[in-house]
Amino acid sequence: MNTVNPTIKPALKPLAFSVLRLLNDGEFHSGVAIAQKLGVSRASVSNALQGMDEVGVAVHKVHGRGYRLPEPIQWLERDAILKKLGKDAKAFQIEVLETAVSTNSLLLQNTASGTHGILVLATELQTGGRGRRGRQWQSGLGDGLTFSLLWRFQQGAGFLSGLSLAVGVAIMRALESAGIQGAALKWPNDVLFHYQKLAGTLIELQGDMLGPTVAVIGIGINLKLSDSIKAHIDQGVTDVFSITGEMPDRNQLLAILLHELLAVLREFELHGFAPFRKEWVRHHGYENKAVTLHLPDGSSQKGAVHGVAEDGSLLLKTETGNRSFNGGEISLRRTI
Repeated sequence: MNTVNPTIKPALKPLAFSVLRLLNDGEFHSGVAIAQKLGVSRASVSNALQGMDEVGVAVHKVHGRGYRLPEPIQWLERDAILKKLGKDAKAFQIEVLETAVSTNSLLLQNTASGTHGILVLATELQTGGRGRRGRQWQSGLGDGLTFSLLWRFQQGAGFLSGLSLAVGVAIMRALESAGIQGAALKWPNDVLFHYQKLAGTLIELQGDMLGPTVAVIGIGINLKLSDSIKAHIDQGVTDVFSITGEMPDRNQLLAILLHELLAVLREFELHGFAPFRKEWVRHHGYENKAVTLHLPDGSSQKGAVHGVAEDGSLLLKTETGNRSFNGGEISLRRTI
């Protein structure tokens, strides 16, 4: 994911979201007018708009005219997402939050819920999202898609090997369906464009070894990152806007993603990763390339990528022969 060492951004208060929604028309609004409309003090409005740069939102303030958003925020709307899902809508239970520390963490707290349907939790602003290896997903308000999906498998964790790769296939299908071409997969859970991170996944499991198992699948996709957010990311990163020159419809793209995830997860539930193997390899940006794997014990292994196994393990040609590696805490890097 867009990773840095773990920190938690300050959460915006509900009043801040109310003010931003008022400003979303692109016109100037005075602090007095905003305060009167929301039934708060002018000082409360001013305080609510403090620190917007930290969440990637630019607010223009002009003396005598008030506040203005130079670029509107494209808000997520549950009903719009469900409408765009069409016949698939009945499969999902969707909730959209203004802010959350981690959508994965919140869904993990609901694994015992008896709710029918596939639980999906999306947020406008995630303040402490988690990535692999204890890292953090960095994003701002409305600059991407950050959501988690809870899927209940009857099988145990062993059967779910390769799940993150299958999810990568679903993301690639969704991007291509939305007209976003040229992305590539990176083993085991990233989506890249010209070797810069575009999207990432984090899957967390709860259950017994023999099943059933609850999988919480967290996905983050960069749509249009602000310079202030990019400054906090310690690796090459890109977004859809940089690729296409346009900000995609967030509700439409989320609906497309859920549609593709539904199809992939239903097939995975029946047959595991094997049906997706060739498609995944076709999209792998490191296939047949020299790489270095950094292993959990601190050692490293060099070789050339030669596909993946039916359980999602990376296959590597090394000087001493062919070897396979499972995900976990392994980090893959190009050998320059």
